[in-house]
Amino acid sequence: MAENQKMLKITLVKSTIGAIPKHKLTVAALGLKKLNKTVVLPDNEATRGMVKQVCHLVKVEEA
Repeated sequence: MAENQKMLKITLVKSTIGAIPKHKLTVAALGLKKLNKTVVLPDNEATRGMVKQVCHLVKVEEA
């Protein structure tokens, strides 16, 4: 990856047990499997769209 590319640090802070199935699949697509796990993904439109859909389940920081 490019050195100057922005990255997002995404942490799952709320369980997906009560979430609707579409949100569960979105969290899985982000690579989050367990509570309080963190992934670092590129800051692009696709990632931002997924994060916006499950914003009530995740915490986002710039990495």
